Amino acid sequence: MEPNTLLDSVLDEAGISHAGLAAHINEAGRARGMKLRYEHTAVARWLKGQRPRGQVPDLICEVLGERLHRALTLDDIGLGTPGTPRAPATSLSGFVERATALWRSDEQQRPHVIGAAAVTGTPAVIPVWEWENPPEDSDVSRHGLTRVSMTDLDMLRAARAHYEQMYRKAGGIATRARVVGFLNSETAPLLRGAYGDDMGRQLHRATGGLVAIAGICAYDSNAHGLAQRYFHQALRLAKASGDRGLGAYVIALLVTQSLFMKEYRQAVAFAESALRAAGSQITPALAADLYAMQAKSYAKLGDGHSALACIRRAETAAERIRPGQEPDETGYVQPGLVNIQVAEALLSLGDLGAAREHATAAVGTPAHDRGRVHRLAMLTHIELRQGDADRAGATAVEMTERARGMESQRLRDRLRAVREHLAASECAATSEAAELIDGALRVPL
Repeated sequence: MEPNTLLDSVLDEAGISHAGLAAHINEAGRARGMKLRYEHTAVARWLKGQRPRGQVPDLICEVLGERLHRALTLDDIGLGTPGTPRAPATSLSGFVERATALWRSDEQQRPHVIGAAAVTGTPAVIPVWEWENPPEDSDVSRHGLTRVSMTDLDMLRAARAHYEQMYRKAGGIATRARVVGFLNSETAPLLRGAYGDDMGRQLHRATGGLVAIAGICAYDSNAHGLAQRYFHQALRLAKASGDRGLGAYVIALLVTQSLFMKEYRQAVAFAESALRAAGSQITPALAADLYAMQAKSYAKLGDGHSALACIRRAETAAERIRPGQEPDETGYVQPGLVNIQVAEALLSLGDLGAAREHATAAVGTPAHDRGRVHRLAMLTHIELRQGDADRAGATAVEMTERARGMESQRLRDRLRAVREHLAASECAATSEAAELIDGALRVPL
């Protein structure tokens, strides 16, 4: 089940509590000869995604419509399609309303939104399929009160760059509230504004890049269902923009999440979809990352032949990267990133020597602190696997020092994993590093 953010948004607009809505529905039901005994707990279940039975959805529209002095449809309250786990494809305008409702619920820290689990199977695949296949948006223009200008687009692009740098330095937990607040206060009014088709495509592209950052921050905060919904939103915005390269970038984020969730076959399929559908719009940096993640997936699946083939493709693509010719979004593919991805694939295949060579090369290449922590963690793990405990202890110490001050659940996961491997080696050098990690982990997020 996906949280019903539209119902949540309308409830908030109406200024009615969960218990108040339940009481009004019971009263409206009695007027129709129905004996209803709903309480606030039922409303909480509806907000989590459960569909009310029988005529209750219509009663909700009636109660809230009277409160707001306007007619509401089932689609307006997120209950337009009974019996399906996911709403059907809607108009772009309808999508905007659903998207902005999610931003609002996130900013207000709604538990049923933040704590939602990631979807798997068909619901996870449909957004990627819809991005790759027709129909396209023939016209994304909109009539609204505020005319969108190039200055507005420049503001959105600058915000995306700002929040990306903040995420890299401080982590997703510290950054998420800020980027979501910006989406609500600055971006939502623009999407509901007035713009022609060309301006609209640029607006949807700029918004897609910003929403992707919100998804990254949610992923880094361990809110995987929320992160997935942001990525799906960014993918829909990319389709509306007509920029296949942006869509491929968003799918790369979904591949990263699939790897974390150990959905390796899904990761391979998603990466293949991005490589196939983006075609000439895919850049060497993004291609290199997608092939490298495919290599990691194949290695986890035990398919060494396919993993090595993807490693070769990733390295070939990496040689063609020209930083000045890449879009802002692919700036995360820094020198050494492919090396560390390849090192992880080789480690899974059991080729420790080659894995250490790639990890050492990655660590020896300049990177922002966040990326460096992940690289040092991988090198520590490989050094331990090779029995080089003294070197692993020193590498782990550097990793821990780099991680200090970052509010990131993913980095804490990395530190915990490294600490477990260090403790298992039972030697003085690794024990000291493990104690240092313990101290870092005691600092609350």
